[in-house]
Amino acid sequence: MRTISFSEATLEAMREEMRRDPTVFVYGEDIVRQGGIFGQFKGLPDEFGNRVRDVPISETAIVGAALGAALTGTRPVADMHFADFIGIAYDELANQIAKNRFMFGGQANIPLVIRAPDGIANQAAAQHSQSVEGWLQNIPGLIIVTPSSPATAKGLLKSAIRQNDPVIYFEHKMLYPQKGPVPEEEFFTPLGKAEIIRPGKDVTIVTYSIMVQKCEEIAKQLETEGIDAEIIDLLTLKPFDRETVIASVKKTHRCVVAHEAVVTGGLGAEIAATVQDLAFYWLDAPVVRVGAKNVPIPFSPLMEKYVAPQKEDVIRAIYRVLHREG
Repeated sequence: MRTISFSEATLEAMREEMRRDPTVFVYGEDIVRQGGIFGQFKGLPDEFGNRVRDVPISETAIVGAALGAALTGTRPVADMHFADFIGIAYDELANQIAKNRFMFGGQANIPLVIRAPDGIANQAAAQHSQSVEGWLQNIPGLIIVTPSSPATAKGLLKSAIRQNDPVIYFEHKMLYPQKGPVPEEEFFTPLGKAEIIRPGKDVTIVTYSIMVQKCEEIAKQLETEGIDAEIIDLLTLKPFDRETVIASVKKTHRCVVAHEAVVTGGLGAEIAATVQDLAFYWLDAPVVRVGAKNVPIPFSPLMEKYVAPQKEDVIRAIYRVLHREG
């Protein structure tokens, strides 16, 4: 199996789907001129011409046009440049894209993908470092995914493009240069299905995006202390795979949820509530959440590190559910 970067994996997914289906097109800011701000669209204009387009800086227009294009039979992929700006198009997402299929009795599909680079990234500061999946969790009608590796980046993007409902595709900015194994043959990562990337028996760690790698490192470290952690990579955040999470918690009897987003109102709260609802009598300790502190992401490198969740925070949470000192 060859090794390629996260960015190259998403580029492969776009190229394969655009070759297969002429109704797929992509547009956003600086895609043609720059190849995307992180190089994730580099070379596409050379092959696909006007199916790859630069557009003015208007997130409202970008997202609104995606709905119109999807309703008329194409499969648009719209790039948000930075996920932080998705709030500008919140009405289009919440009141139009998410609701059209329901409001018209299922007569129209809404096959569109919104790509949204997110996450804390080397002093990008308060307006370019957010994890905003929590903003969209409370909107019925949207599917939310977030890959954690080059392979899941490609597999999820291909599945999202072929999906007949709107998908928000969050891609962490710090993952773009990271490399990993990706199959050469065609494959898909199913939407709505989590992956147990490390089996264990002592504690369940539910996580996603860049925190998956940190949790893998933590699990290896804790293994030397006799702690056997099971790691679940959610991959799809909405709807998340309840069955896999609950089955794991019933086995380990303990649960820690770790994400880079702010803890308050984050996905961890929904997961914790679901575990309490469906697996309360199997728990030997309360569910513990780990995430960013409830402040805007600072510019200062030291303060950025202080606000962001660190491996030590996850380890302390695991010690807590195991009733251990640390």
